[in-house]
Amino acid sequence: MVPAVSKHWSYSTVQKFKTLKNHLLSFDNDLTFEDLDVDRISDFVTYEQETLELIDSTVKKQIVYLKWFLRWTVNMNINKNTDFEKFTTGLPSQDTKVIFLTADELKKVREHDFSNDPQMERIRDVYIFCCYTGLRYSDVENLRRENIYDDRIHITTVKTEDRLIIELNNVSRGILEKYEPYQYKNNKALPVISIQKMNEALKEMAEACEINSNVEIIHFKKGERIVKKVPKYSLITTHTARKTFVCTAIRLGVNPAVIMKITGHKKYDTMKPYIDAEDKVRREAMNKFDTME
Repeated sequence: MVPAVSKHWSYSTVQKFKTLKNHLLSFDNDLTFEDLDVDRISDFVTYEQETLELIDSTVKKQIVYLKWFLRWTVNMNINKNTDFEKFTTGLPSQDTKVIFLTADELKKVREHDFSNDPQMERIRDVYIFCCYTGLRYSDVENLRRENIYDDRIHITTVKTEDRLIIELNNVSRGILEKYEPYQYKNNKALPVISIQKMNEALKEMAEACEINSNVEIIHFKKGERIVKKVPKYSLITTHTARKTFVCTAIRLGVNPAVIMKITGHKKYDTMKPYIDAEDKVRREAMNKFDTME
């Protein structure tokens, strides 16, 4: 099911394709490529909504992955049915809420005393390292000590295969120095664990640090708008560290072009959700007009 032909797919991408495969098989165990015309895909969407009770954004992502896979089958001459290209879900779009740590929350996590829980202390340190470098967890997981020299990180990213050079700052340098006396498998720079275990542990870490403000989450289900509030610690994952880095950099006034150079983002549009998320930056921008009076 997974089109791993000439590229190494990330663990998360493989899992998404596995999920799609399971959904398709549960929908129709005898499904063929020829069956997947507009009407049959529409039936699949209904199955996702009615039977699996998935929210609209998840259903839309499933269709994106289905089309991705079907395009690959056409390119590989496995499938000749291209009816899927005509299909659109018609489901409403929604902006993805950017979850990140504010300056105060980041300080809470950095300064929290985990001395009685060494494992959680290591998890916190790796998370903070991501917050202060902008690296994806997959790249920190693959970071070797030989990748760090001249006070910089030199790395080829796992997801996009970009070659990045990231200067160390006091926090990221301090974390590397803290774990330098220890020897890890494959000469890894930090004590990383699997991303699944990390994401589970981060919620516990964030709760212990009292990252518990209510966050309003809006999603749609069969076109109906649903609003719920959840404690912020329940939303903390490895990816929020990268988002925290970008939002912190914007708040500090770092040029978006420089941020993109550090993170490997290709398009300026990808910065917009982060700029929108930083209310303080917008306020400060408008306050500058007051100096003209």
